[in-house]
Amino acid sequence: MADAKVIPFDDDRSRGPARPGRRRSGPRRPASAAEPRQDAVARPATVLPPRQAGPAPEPGPARQDGEAGEPGGWERRLAGSLAFLRRRLTGEYEVDAFGYDAELTDQVLMSLLRPVYEKYFRVEVKGIENIPAEGGALIVANHSGTLPLDGLMLQVAVHDEHPAARHLRLLAADLVFMLPVVNELARKAGHTLACAEDAERLLDAGELVGVMPEGFKGLGKPFSERYKLQRFGRGGFVSTALRAGAPIVPCSIVGAEEIYPMVGNARTVARLLGFPYFPLTPTFPWLGPLGAVPLPTKWTIQFGEPIPTSGYAPEAADDPMLMFNLTDQVRERIQHTLYELLVRRRSVFF
Repeated sequence: MADAKVIPFDDDRSRGPARPGRRRSGPRRPASAAEPRQDAVARPATVLPPRQAGPAPEPGPARQDGEAGEPGGWERRLAGSLAFLRRRLTGEYEVDAFGYDAELTDQVLMSLLRPVYEKYFRVEVKGIENIPAEGGALIVANHSGTLPLDGLMLQVAVHDEHPAARHLRLLAADLVFMLPVVNELARKAGHTLACAEDAERLLDAGELVGVMPEGFKGLGKPFSERYKLQRFGRGGFVSTALRAGAPIVPCSIVGAEEIYPMVGNARTVARLLGFPYFPLTPTFPWLGPLGAVPLPTKWTIQFGEPIPTSGYAPEAADDPMLMFNLTDQVRERIQHTLYELLVRRRSVFF
């Protein structure tokens, strides 16, 4: 099998043009599919003669895009799938310097996550207009749910709900890149190690970067402390945003806390497995694999107004007091929005 072609992470080909809105039906093209091929041959437009006036045809049943009755509908899908498989087998696809595979993410990974996003968790998104249409920005969100499903749902929300269909590059803990299979999938989906150097390179390249500063402390906190933000570290994400001059977009996620109500932590088992915690929930591990199925809670993701950082001097990134104040400001906005969303929520599941 041929190796994939590696392109620079800031190559414009890794990002497709902005789309006017979200499409809920029909196949999705990868971001790079809108570019013209070099070997494409332009065809002259065909001018049809005016049609003679006649009786209007009787209305018939409407057809959906790609329906079997539509001429060429399933053939186009089959041809697209075969072309995708051919590129996979021959290595004729592109990845950036971080291992991000835009085509695989759009065609496969997003298609697998989308039913969970739309049908299972029924995610409602607010404030999507606060994410810039272009250029770098840092999205800072709360972290919870025992397993990091909130990061994946956040990635789908940004891509599917934003008018420009932007991709979110999540910063993940080193444990993610130590697990087999998970490591490869995370790289293909655009995730990278949570370090200042990688985050700054992505922001400088005009990418959307997502970070959840609570880390494992937020992900593995007990159910009794749900929706209470943990410490946001030392403000490293603020320093990165200041150096890149990128705005900070606070993000609040409601619904993830209840998918795995963590009522206990088997610390001995966690140490043996090398995990930061080993959750005990009302269903896991008592029901075996069935207990690992998350509860179908109703989610809400709200993006707050961006906090600009471009007005600060370059040396501001080394000012500990400024970093502390901005970190606290972001944390307070997220916490306040969480409380507002909880007050408005009618039910955990509806």
